[in-house]
Amino acid sequence: MGFFTDTSVCIGCKACEVACKEWNAVPEDGLEFTGMSYDNTQGLGSDTWRHVAFIEQDKPVGNAETGAAEGGLRWLMASDVCKHCTHAACLDVCPTGSLFRTEFGTVVVQQDICNGCGYCVPACPYGVIDQRKEDGRVWKCTLCYDRLGAGQTPACAKACPTESIQFGPLEELRERAAARVDQLHDQGVDDARLYGENPADGVGGDGAFFLLLDEPEVYGLPPDPVVTTRDLPSMWRHAGAAALTLLGGAAAVFAVHGRRGGRR
Repeated sequence: MGFFTDTSVCIGCKACEVACKEWNAVPEDGLEFTGMSYDNTQGLGSDTWRHVAFIEQDKPVGNAETGAAEGGLRWLMASDVCKHCTHAACLDVCPTGSLFRTEFGTVVVQQDICNGCGYCVPACPYGVIDQRKEDGRVWKCTLCYDRLGAGQTPACAKACPTESIQFGPLEELRERAAARVDQLHDQGVDDARLYGENPADGVGGDGAFFLLLDEPEVYGLPPDPVVTTRDLPSMWRHAGAAALTLLGGAAAVFAVHGRRGGRR
């Protein structure tokens, strides 16, 4: 199960942020304007599990009726969230088992097991996971694991008035997303593209993927995310080979000295 977020119909109401905080009892996090946009939560963090970005652009916009490009201002609004990666580096590095894969394919943190080591924070290729200053434990979107267990829709998707956030089986969502991209292309929105939907990408596909209207970097997303622990097996193999070489060299030195000592 997962999310498909269609940013082309996001109106920036932040209902998803409010619903997420209310249902999950996520603390208020400052609500400070940056001076650069109308965004007052700034980014994902331990106290912001859903974040709606506001990106202002002076760029031609495709007209849905005529198909022609028209000049003027456009807002790119997008509700960001934990990607619930198929190959999740945070799971690989967690020493306590606090992070686990649910029966729905999502990734959840068990705060009562988290020891605050913070290994998962730099391991996340999207910079999603964050620690609370009060106790150092990490927090992020759970895709409303408790609601899923009761057969309910996650709070953010339930509250979204334009159905920008859609919830369901990933295969079904990918088909729906591909059809939506084709529709936008037919309407002259040539920049429409999907992000995170491909199971063959560097993280095995995201459990929360997006339809974007510009390059991923514009939205603060990495253009080619890769699971950060992909090289760990080869690193351990090289480290083991180096250790064996050192041990072999040390053993040879002791053997030589031992023979010399015996001749005396």
